[in-house]
Amino acid sequence: MFFNALSPYGRRSLAVVLACLLLSLAWPARADCSDAPAPGVDWRRCYQDGRDFVGANLSGAQLRDASFTRADLAKANFAGADAYRAKFYSASMAGASFTAARVAEADFSEADLTGAVFAKADLRGAKLVASDLRGADFTGANLRGADFFRARLGGALWTDGKTRCADSSLGQCN
Repeated sequence: MFFNALSPYGRRSLAVVLACLLLSLAWPARADCSDAPAPGVDWRRCYQDGRDFVGANLSGAQLRDASFTRADLAKANFAGADAYRAKFYSASMAGASFTAARVAEADFSEADLTGAVFAKADLRGAKLVASDLRGADFTGANLRGADFFRARLGGALWTDGKTRCADSSLGQCN
């Protein structure tokens, strides 16, 4: 009855308002950048620079365009996370796990990634310039276009899961 009493313009306006309301209810809420680290947390475009997240479980997290510059993420779990274009510049990430994570175009320059696991990770176009990747595991990882300039790769397990980089490997796996 009420809807019929409205003018055609009023009906269209009401329909638009109701459609927007329904879409907002159906859309998942965005997490706050101050939320605690947790599996599946949504920290897209958040700045977490210099923070201490040692051993944090960020599996399945949304970290696109987030920044973790100089953060302590040692032994953190990023399995299945989407960290496309995230910044991990100069971060401490020894023993971190990026198993099956999407870290394409992420910046790991000068990061400590000793013993990190990148098994089946998408590292296309990632910057690993001057990072410490000694003992890292790249089994099944996609490294197309990744930049390893001056990266230390001694003892890293390469994409075939069999080849170990020589201790002197710098910038490429020898």
